[in-house]
Amino acid sequence: MQRISISISGIRRFSVTSPSPSSASNHVTLADQRLLKQVLGSCKSQSNSKSVLLQAHAHILKLGYGTHPTLVASIVTAYRRCNLPHIARRLLTRFLSLSPGVSNTNLVIESLMINGECGLAKKVLRKASDRNVITWNLMIGGYVRNVQYEEALKTLKDMISFSDIKPNKFSFASALAACARLGDLNRAKWVHSLMMTDGGVELNPILCTALVDVYAKCGDIKTSREVFYGVERDDVSVWNAMITGFATHGLAEEAIRVFSEMEGQHVSPDSITFLGMLTACSHCGLLEEGKGYFDLMSQRYSIQPKLEHYGAMVDLLGRGGKVKEAYELIESMPVEPDLVIWRSLLSSSRTYKNPKLAETAIQNLSKARSGDYVLLSNIYSSTKKWESAQKVRELMKREGIRKAKGKSWVEFGGVIHRFKAGDASHVETKGIYKLLEELIQRTKSQGFVPDTDLVLMDVSEEEKEENLNYHSEKLALAFGILKSSPGSEVRIQKNIRMCSDCHNWIKSVSRLLNRVIIIRDRIRFHRFEDGLCSCKDYW
Repeated sequence: MQRISISISGIRRFSVTSPSPSSASNHVTLADQRLLKQVLGSCKSQSNSKSVLLQAHAHILKLGYGTHPTLVASIVTAYRRCNLPHIARRLLTRFLSLSPGVSNTNLVIESLMINGECGLAKKVLRKASDRNVITWNLMIGGYVRNVQYEEALKTLKDMISFSDIKPNKFSFASALAACARLGDLNRAKWVHSLMMTDGGVELNPILCTALVDVYAKCGDIKTSREVFYGVERDDVSVWNAMITGFATHGLAEEAIRVFSEMEGQHVSPDSITFLGMLTACSHCGLLEEGKGYFDLMSQRYSIQPKLEHYGAMVDLLGRGGKVKEAYELIESMPVEPDLVIWRSLLSSSRTYKNPKLAETAIQNLSKARSGDYVLLSNIYSSTKKWESAQKVRELMKREGIRKAKGKSWVEFGGVIHRFKAGDASHVETKGIYKLLEELIQRTKSQGFVPDTDLVLMDVSEEEKEENLNYHSEKLALAFGILKSSPGSEVRIQKNIRMCSDCHNWIKSVSRLLNRVIIIRDRIRFHRFEDGLCSCKDYW
């Protein structure tokens, strides 16, 4: 309680010199706002948070700041977090009844979105008597920052359908970012079409970059390339989007060619450019080329490598089988390695079955996650060290560490359909599993052999196969095939790295059904066609 009492005392002292209530709401300084928000923000952590909040609110009202927009948002948020939603709703209703004007309404929406109160911001938008393009942009951009991408796109649609306000470049930039995060190609095309027709928006570097980026992240690298060569390329960010796009699609040669064009047009690369180049080389096993770009950034362009560049080099070396060299680089780095770098070493140690370095990596992970322990257990299992694998699983159980579930999703008919491993919640579960079982049997009859080494437990081969059959991407693929027409592409998103069993099985399915299947996992894109993958089995 000491911190709160001091803050309340600070408000009391502040009130001696504060302006009169009639003018206060128009003269709140930034220092005043910070003090008052600090009090409100700390209420949730107090044992008697409700009474402290009521006391703080009373002082704010006495000072005449009860209708200041950003403070209204802070007070409302505080009431919500103290489980007093009815008071929060009442305050918002009262604020809006005062006809606060569009600027003040926008300030409230912005503050609510910053606090993560998307539902309340939506309530303000719905009830506001006056809105402008900034109002809508704050909602769309706020949803994107709060990882509510579908709501962001729905809001853009509402803006077009239910208001006479036209979207501008900021509206479209946020909407494209939402499409990119979802990997939703159809809606990306819809937003792009709006920009070119109804919007009449002039393309600037931000929008050009967003367009190149969204098509690459939605799996349509061909259109991404066409957009890139059809827009102004004076800004380095546009080049970076194309290089990074090629990198995530495993098209290192294309990335190298674009880098050469960039130099030829005298556009200076920056640190992001080189991170893209190192990633491209890493995904394709171009060890010497990657080392060359790492040296080039400091020697020719005087760009000192940052932590992420060293991380990319560790990844490049590890993927290329140079696990010991990757560890030596970590040891020689001038900056402290982060968790991402140690996880990269752990992953490559699993791929190349090096338990010793895997243990070293785990020991340096101050905040090891479930996936880290699973990788270590995988290494022990793949080298038949069942006792060590069992100890890792017992440790996870003892510490309450649960394996992160793989999730995959596929878009159909404007709806995102999500799946987890072994999922039986989908409305069409029966048809999905029936088709999946059929595909498994047909691929086996054509020579596919499940990669049972991936399964941790020391159990029978039959049980291991059962464990592999219902991974989330297999369920998503079965649904995509079930709902799409023969010959059309199936596009799937996945939250973690795809396992090698699913990778090999999907190659078999692409040949069996003569279908193109595109999967974007946490690492990169995989384009499966005629039994082959664009990654050339190197990822």
